[in-house]
Amino acid sequence: MDTRVTHNEVESRYELQAGDDEIGIAEYRLHDTADGPVAEFHHTFITPARRDQGNAERLIGAALDDARARGLRVRPTCWYVDQFMIEHPVYADLRA
Repeated sequence: MDTRVTHNEVESRYELQAGDDEIGIAEYRLHDTADGPVAEFHHTFITPARRDQGNAERLIGAALDDARARGLRVRPTCWYVDQFMIEHPVYADLRA
């Protein structure tokens, strides 16, 4: 089934949808710093039945791509986002 990631700016999170179902979220907090805005990604959740299918990777990849497009740096306090950034050095420049 096709998935899509949307940015819910009101709730400060990225949402992963499969059809009409929300199957994952990545929550963040925005912080103003002397070096510019930083998105602290603090929580990632994938519905248990949809885990181990690459959904978290799709969600976080899209969220980080959007953060880059918006000119944000990223502070990964969620262990999954931190590990993802380590395993995908293309995102190393985003790390705050």
